[in-house]
Amino acid sequence: MELSSEDSFRLNVLLATKPQAIRIDESAMAVYGLSEQREAKVPLNPNCRDETYLKRVRELLSGHVTGSPGGYPVFLKRWTRMGQMREESLEQLLLLGEPEAVVAAVCSPGITDELARRAWWAIQEAENARRMLESPAVVQGSMGPVLAEFLIEFLPFETETEKMMESVRLVLQPGLIDAEKQAELWKKSARKQAYQVGFLLAIPDELPLASPPHGQFAMFRERYADLASQGNHVALAMLRVHSAAGQAFLTAVQGVLNKPPTQDVVTTTLDAVRRYFQGLRPAGDPDLTLDELEAQADATLDPHGDTDWSACLALHPAHRSILRSLNVLSGLGYAVVRPVFRKTTAIGSLMRRKLEPVMQPLAGHISHLL
Repeated sequence: MELSSEDSFRLNVLLATKPQAIRIDESAMAVYGLSEQREAKVPLNPNCRDETYLKRVRELLSGHVTGSPGGYPVFLKRWTRMGQMREESLEQLLLLGEPEAVVAAVCSPGITDELARRAWWAIQEAENARRMLESPAVVQGSMGPVLAEFLIEFLPFETETEKMMESVRLVLQPGLIDAEKQAELWKKSARKQAYQVGFLLAIPDELPLASPPHGQFAMFRERYADLASQGNHVALAMLRVHSAAGQAFLTAVQGVLNKPPTQDVVTTTLDAVRRYFQGLRPAGDPDLTLDELEAQADATLDPHGDTDWSACLALHPAHRSILRSLNVLSGLGYAVVRPVFRKTTAIGSLMRRKLEPVMQPLAGHISHLL
């Protein structure tokens, strides 16, 4: 069954105008084309079942764009496997009227601000906005604030904490939202720990949380200044975490871990802490349980060794417990809670009860630095 002659003519005219993107509205049975001047609409007049007719429409679009009516899945797979797609290839994806093709375009590392504008016209979905805000070109372009505004407005409708954390992290990138919106978002985080985790990931040293420096910060600064000036990573971490910003970070972490709602919030918070101290572990996540991290910390704190840790400990032996906790926190990750989470899918209060054997000693390590 072919397209009606009227629809075939109108669609070919639409394609001849070289649209920037094409969108198919299945519920309204219409095809829309985006051009530099305006948006064009082609109402469809199906002569068979709607599903079958829309398939024929997509075949016509694919034939025009790729040269083969059945070529869409093949060339899309080839491009996505390559990992990098040329800008002209991304432009073609946006002319197919396929939601999957739009997703492939927004997920491409080669997406530009202009292509983001076209893709956003094609499909306005939160997941697409998140993927595009992973691109520096989009963040720094005109579409960055537009996508950030959408994600903020959509946050109340998100049901998955993982997506909440990711949305907040992304919109807090420099230049996307103003100070007023950031303050409003932080205020809402008092009831939504997932929002706070987004802040911990995005701006760990600039949290809108008033906190004084550690009571002994002046002493720490005096005693570790020389080592820090020499690039000693442990000394630098000691000064950072005991500053006002560092104390605000740990206070926020403590607040989230006191009452986390889901397993995702727990594991992502642990990842945020490890990222905060990433200078201490350039190799990344050590994938160790809390007991193993504590044992490793004891072995690392050897005053006779030749490491940044031993240099700090040799200079200030009385700070051993503080340095030990610093070492433990720098290695946090999923492995810390794996013994619990691999046995349960619990969330809420039940999850928190099961986590107590891990969270109590972990809270002790955080308290050593507060």
